[in-house]
Amino acid sequence: MRNKKTKFSNIYLVFVFIIMYLPLVYLIFYSFNSGGNMTSFEGFTFDHYISVFEDKRLINIVFNTAILALLSSLIATIIGTLGAISIYYMRRNKLRKKVLSLNSVLMVLPDVMMGASFLILFSFLLKIPMGFFSVLLSHIAFSIPIVVLMVLPRLYALNRDMMKAAEDLGASDMTILNRIILPNIASGIFSGFFMALTYSLDDFAVTFFVTGSGFSTLSVEIYSRVRTGISLEINALSSLIFLISLLMVIGYYLIQRKEKRLSYE
Repeated sequence: MRNKKTKFSNIYLVFVFIIMYLPLVYLIFYSFNSGGNMTSFEGFTFDHYISVFEDKRLINIVFNTAILALLSSLIATIIGTLGAISIYYMRRNKLRKKVLSLNSVLMVLPDVMMGASFLILFSFLLKIPMGFFSVLLSHIAFSIPIVVLMVLPRLYALNRDMMKAAEDLGASDMTILNRIILPNIASGIFSGFFMALTYSLDDFAVTFFVTGSGFSTLSVEIYSRVRTGISLEINALSSLIFLISLLMVIGYYLIQRKEKRLSYE
């Protein structure tokens, strides 16, 4: 019976992976098509990849998106880590549960509602012009709850006796934070930064609401280009993004594996 369940589980996983990755394989395959469509493969070429690097506007948008993602993820990681530490040290359980509930609401709030809320906030209340700054603030806002959720489990796994011993020895709060807390939750902080970076690079709905005419991100640009018709240049760009994402995931996996190995030693 157990073997049948295992076999069924394996078949199900293969089916899920096929559904997930078959469109990507199809997209990458036709990025090398010398023809201008995705219906018939006429020949192998790198012309579409060369076109991506020759498109100065597209390259500029790629750099803007990378800078936005790195900056928003860094700020969100700092704020989210401090927020998680504050939640961890809350003495009142009811208040802690309420804060965590509000944090969870932000995680499940539809992107369209969040984008519309930011649009109203920036346009009518704060009078902030739409552009890089408005998109940056939005990305920081929706990335903070992600970081909090990634850091909190590491904090709950800390040995409280170690911190009490440091207090008994006369260590200040800053010393405990820098020498005990931060080194032990570093993996959670890195995970939070990585997740925030992924969400920022991937976001479309919120960015679409708060971006201005003088600033655009990669997701918004791809959407605007796809609306005008299929371009194999977009296939090439998407293939490059997938490759970079894959390398980031592999790098994250290797770092996590190294940390586990060091912890066992």
